[in-house]
Amino acid sequence: MEVPLISCMQRIVLYETTARFYIVGSNNNETRFRVLKIDRTEPRELNIHDDGIEYSQKEIRNLLQMIDAGNKPRQAQKPGQCGYIRTVSAFGIVGFVRFLEGYYILLITKRQKIALIGYHTVYKIEDTRMVYIPNDGVRKVNSDESRYVKMFLNIDLSSNFYFSYSYDLTHTLQYNLAPSCGGVGQSASQPETVCTEQSKTSGHEKNRRTDVVLGVQHHPTYKYAWNTYLMEPFVEVVHPDWLMYITHGFITQSNIVVYGKSIYLTLIARRSNQFAGTRFLKRGANCEGEVANDVETEQIVHDASIMPLEKARITSFVQLRGSMPLYWSQDISKIMPKPMIGLDQPDPYAHVAGQHFGRVLSRYGAPIVILNLAKSKEKKKHEMIISEEFKNAVDYLNQFLASEHRIQYKSFDMARHVNKRTADVLARLAVIAEDCVKKTGFFHNKPTLYCNQLRTDKRFKGLTQNQFGGTTVQTGVVRTNCVDCLDRTNTAQFIIAKCALGFQLYSLGVLDSPDLQFNTDCARMLEEMYEDHGDTLALQYGGSQLVHRIESYRKMAPWTFHSRDIIQTVSRYYSNIISDADKQNAINLFLGLYQPHEDENPLWEITTDFYLHNVVAREGMTEQDHNYSQWWDVPVARCLPLPYDQVSKGTTGKHIVVKSSKDDERTSAFWDYYKPYELTSLEELYASHMQTTLRNSLSRSLTDLTQPSPFAVHSRASRRQDEMGKTIDPNPNVSGKDASLASDGSDSGSDSDRDADFDVSETSSDEPEEQEKKHRPLKDMFPTMEESYGVSIHNPDKHSIMVYKRYIQIGQNATRSPEDKHSVGSLRKTGTTLIRRSIFSLDSSEHVTPPTVNRKSKDFYAACIKTGQEGPQSPSMHSMAVYRDYVQKLRR
Repeated sequence: MEVPLISCMQRIVLYETTARFYIVGSNNNETRFRVLKIDRTEPRELNIHDDGIEYSQKEIRNLLQMIDAGNKPRQAQKPGQCGYIRTVSAFGIVGFVRFLEGYYILLITKRQKIALIGYHTVYKIEDTRMVYIPNDGVRKVNSDESRYVKMFLNIDLSSNFYFSYSYDLTHTLQYNLAPSCGGVGQSASQPETVCTEQSKTSGHEKNRRTDVVLGVQHHPTYKYAWNTYLMEPFVEVVHPDWLMYITHGFITQSNIVVYGKSIYLTLIARRSNQFAGTRFLKRGANCEGEVANDVETEQIVHDASIMPLEKARITSFVQLRGSMPLYWSQDISKIMPKPMIGLDQPDPYAHVAGQHFGRVLSRYGAPIVILNLAKSKEKKKHEMIISEEFKNAVDYLNQFLASEHRIQYKSFDMARHVNKRTADVLARLAVIAEDCVKKTGFFHNKPTLYCNQLRTDKRFKGLTQNQFGGTTVQTGVVRTNCVDCLDRTNTAQFIIAKCALGFQLYSLGVLDSPDLQFNTDCARMLEEMYEDHGDTLALQYGGSQLVHRIESYRKMAPWTFHSRDIIQTVSRYYSNIISDADKQNAINLFLGLYQPHEDENPLWEITTDFYLHNVVAREGMTEQDHNYSQWWDVPVARCLPLPYDQVSKGTTGKHIVVKSSKDDERTSAFWDYYKPYELTSLEELYASHMQTTLRNSLSRSLTDLTQPSPFAVHSRASRRQDEMGKTIDPNPNVSGKDASLASDGSDSGSDSDRDADFDVSETSSDEPEEQEKKHRPLKDMFPTMEESYGVSIHNPDKHSIMVYKRYIQIGQNATRSPEDKHSVGSLRKTGTTLIRRSIFSLDSSEHVTPPTVNRKSKDFYAACIKTGQEGPQSPSMHSMAVYRDYVQKLRR
């Protein structure tokens, strides 16, 4: 059995001596330790030593005592003086970096739980610390060092950077749950496979061969790992437990409560580190086919009644956004609101677009559905320049691809339709979205439910055709773009996600139809998540939040939103003109595209970074063997419509394999989630603080309480309309907080944006109706017992009270000891004689002999335990027959 490998180095302490840094890492319960030694006497080079030994708690204490004794000064020894200094405590190593002097180490000093994917916890980086490694005695000072450090720190790692110890955030859920096709367990001797030591198990565990599992860690998608360059100095010399890849983008999670059943909705946006940068400085694509503002958004829906991913029902849907893969840019030398768009160089054979879509086919399969939202009709060509070129490039590439796998191009002039008063833009987008979702499908890790087989919706039939390893997989991807890939793209992605969410909930058996209506608690929650998603991505790329929100395209935004749009437009323009150059330099330095040298010009004196992002141009345009017709790779084409990356999982790249028991903490996510070695209260669990649809239902009007379902249509205004007139920012990023904090329950601060629905202030109002809405008792917010169950509660009559008192008296007499004189007198006074009748041979308040349990009861109890551990079992033939009869009666 193959399971994800969990990193044991989750707690780190940095100890400092004059000659060395000692990094001691341990697991959560501090039973396994590893040590890294870093030499501090080398002024420019990084010397790291990993002995590869796993220490116990006693052994690590002895080692620290030896370090202490060996580094204490011999003369003038003070009582209690230690030979080392405990510098910092951390939760992980981001990497190492060097500018013009020595190396620095980056450590994660503060983290926050942001999401749960099964048992796997996803963390957001809250704070980091950068420590200089060489000691002061060997340090060679350079005047430009401080400026590079300041520029490097402009990349705020506490803003939208995420990591996980057990879940690979650089891959999609479909890839992570797919089985390895190369036999990872048998390929431990291959050169690309690293097989670490086996887990230390007891003799009893060794005899249980069925409990042996393979903990596997596959190579990440380096495109979405933002600390790849920072890990280069030590990735080949340390144990894999020290390695941790971080992603950049946006992650949020909410809980859809369906009559007490939790459905976790998770949104993960992965920003690519290729051709990364700011709005006007990074447009189109580079010579390798990597596009600007490339973001992969994954929407995961998990039936949280069963947490383990291998046993639970979980679905996911992936879509893309990214600039048009062409050589184009905008001239910002002249100050004007809309700089002119121009094609930098011709590409008649669509070589750049071919490289880009070749990688998309490899990761997602076919078909690729392009939704171009740029303008298609203009008096003076502006957006049409690149739209027409993009369409010509797609037509050229499709000539050489099989007809069933061709790129499907859809154009929708969203800006033109929104200006029409009678046009319903979102309705038109909904039709396009349903067609796109049908063509790509979505991932579901379990077979189709029997209830869906009996009442299959016509729109659902075409989504279950692609099977891989017994699961339904998504083949292909929807790629949405406009010019900036911000406002229009985010609204279109929300409509596509809303359509996909309806199909996902239907496949889980939550909905009886894949239709998800607007003005429902579930749709509002999804809309809020995508607005936070759009705000965060817009801040990262454009320098401001969304200018045109989803409500603007629904034509429901109040007039006060127009002033906000103007402010965001000015903020974005200011950021693009003034601060984008410094931000771009920081990105180039952080990703290692520019590496400082004393004999080269500093980064701030370079006039253009074109050669940093275009490797072919930097190394010289050498003659290459370009095939202008076969733009796709042969192995990728053979796997279509399935994605080649998934089909070849375990056969390419480097992966790590650990053989251990299923109860080992390195392979059992149960230990990492529940932490049985810690004292934990329910209030501290992340699930108890997760944003839920119940918050919307609590603030709903009295007339809507008869429909507590999150899928029922209600007339309440959206969250942002309720908050108009209040000084609450829709995205906390402007005030220095991260947008993802809006969906968690951390102790770092309450989210005023979410808590606005719980206004309990005692403000007076002249209007009685407004005061009644603010102060509403709980008895009016929920239906009574008689309305729900047909039973009403009344005060008991006199006879019932006497019977109850007699029952209490009998119980008191039964608990008194017969040797007690007071109790004996009480027995005589009351005249109560207790005759014990029990099936137990020995029955008292202190000792009980349990009766013999028959075989049928034991089997029933074992079946209940198995259901709780593994989920619902397959129904019997008799139960299936009864169920069919019941369904047939309903159809009549």
